[in-house]
Amino acid sequence: MLPLSRTRTAVYLAFLVIMWGVNWPLSKYALEFSPPLLFAGLRIFIGGLLLVLFALPHYKKLDLKRTWHIYLISSAVNIFLFYIFQTIGLKYLPAGLFATIVFFQPVLLGICSWLWLGEKMFFGKMVGLFLGFLGVAAISINGGTEDLSTAGILLGLASAVCWTFGTLYMKKTADQVDAVWVVALQILIGGVLLLGTGSIFESWDDIVWAPPFLLDLLFISVFVTALGWLAFFQLVSSGEASRVGSYTFLIPLIALIISVLFMGETITFKLVAGLVLILTSIVLVNGKPKSQSAEGRAVG
Repeated sequence: MLPLSRTRTAVYLAFLVIMWGVNWPLSKYALEFSPPLLFAGLRIFIGGLLLVLFALPHYKKLDLKRTWHIYLISSAVNIFLFYIFQTIGLKYLPAGLFATIVFFQPVLLGICSWLWLGEKMFFGKMVGLFLGFLGVAAISINGGTEDLSTAGILLGLASAVCWTFGTLYMKKTADQVDAVWVVALQILIGGVLLLGTGSIFESWDDIVWAPPFLLDLLFISVFVTALGWLAFFQLVSSGEASRVGSYTFLIPLIALIISVLFMGETITFKLVAGLVLILTSIVLVNGKPKSQSAEGRAVG
């Protein structure tokens, strides 16, 4: 896949972090009307169905005989397992602490991209990844002495690992599949599996089909799930996965800012500290190693 222009990359990144940031408070609100697995299945299935309808005119690019396993593996790791671990894990840990564990993913992604994809790694980049993680921790973890659940920690790590390997797999197979079809099918298949799982363990009668829930569900399905995952795949497949991953540190920050603006939460020192750490992280991860900078100045 050809690299995106700087303008398009910036637009995709801005859209992604804003949509995936507002997803947290919007999803929290939606869970007042629906059990978690059924809500996850609905939002993902609707998003996948819309993308499949959009991709149908280009059905010749699907090539299922050669690439069916890519769609299946992507769906299992990126969607089904990720959301299962995340949904169950939130029952065992506070949301902020659980989010911090899940957002260890950009650090894992940076290390694994270096080891398995051959992406460049240097000291500043490594420091930046850990600073970003510390920034997420600063804004996500509440004070107090909550009892830590081993099961919750393991499920959070499992979510991070699934997201990491799913991203690596998407990057590795990007040249073998159509960008829209790989996102559409993995989301649709994952949605069907989650709806099936939710139907077994939860009750459809517990869903309150009120207008606010329907509007929330539609927005999340279209903008957060369908278009968000499509933007994420385009960014990962056309550039360095670790650089894209560094910007996902902004997602919990956006979620907290939305909560401050619309849900009555207050600006605190930890929010400001987290912002500074995350912005420093992005600068370091997307910078150039000293040796490369020195070569550039010598050539100039």
